[in-house]
Amino acid sequence: MTENDSFCTPRSCKCKAIALSVLAIGVALGGFFPGYFYYKTHLASNFVTVKGLAEMDVRADLAVWDLRVVVTGNQLTAVQNDLNRQREEIHAFLAKRGFTTDEIADGRVETNDLKANPYRSETNDDIRYILQQSVKVRSTNVTAVESALSSTGDLIAKGIVFDSQSYGSPVSYIFTRLNDIKPEMLEKATKNATAAAAEFAKSSGSKVGKIRRAQQGVFSILPREETSESESAQIDKKVRVVSTVEFWLD
Repeated sequence: MTENDSFCTPRSCKCKAIALSVLAIGVALGGFFPGYFYYKTHLASNFVTVKGLAEMDVRADLAVWDLRVVVTGNQLTAVQNDLNRQREEIHAFLAKRGFTTDEIADGRVETNDLKANPYRSETNDDIRYILQQSVKVRSTNVTAVESALSSTGDLIAKGIVFDSQSYGSPVSYIFTRLNDIKPEMLEKATKNATAAAAEFAKSSGSKVGKIRRAQQGVFSILPREETSESESAQIDKKVRVVSTVEFWLD
């Protein structure tokens, strides 16, 4: 052993102590940061994603009814007069059932002269003129519209012919108050999602924590009854929303 090995000056001893301290801190940090980042990564993945369903039965609050009449004949003036008569009959029918003039609007008259068609075959029995016109009802009294629709046989009995080329229902029932029910439905969807997350947490030995992220989902208006009728043809409907919610698991 040399003299330098067995003895150090105060200054050299202090330098060695600092060096050892720096080394110890480096070793400690070297173990801390990987562990810390592993903890953060593990924590970030400790969540569950679930779907929350909410449904609500609603009734349409607006009805749009298109009464489209067709009149045919060979004398244009006579056909026009007949069309005017049928339109007046429809107005009287609607007024009798409580619809106001503000709820009724007449569409334009469409005239079709078949003789103007170069591809038409000429026979003595052919009808020359076809006139069509729509009387449109737009009302929030959907019950009155539904009732009047079932009574249109009274108009047919008076010689009024409705357009048979129109497909589907002549009435569109519309639900316009979607924004009014959105908060309640989203609350139900979130509760449904929470229950689903609780079942998942229970099976994994965890507890449901706070919401990590949530997506509202798309609101769909569907027919309440699963029939061949479209949604717009049914006065009663079903509103549905499926929300996606992520919960932290503790």
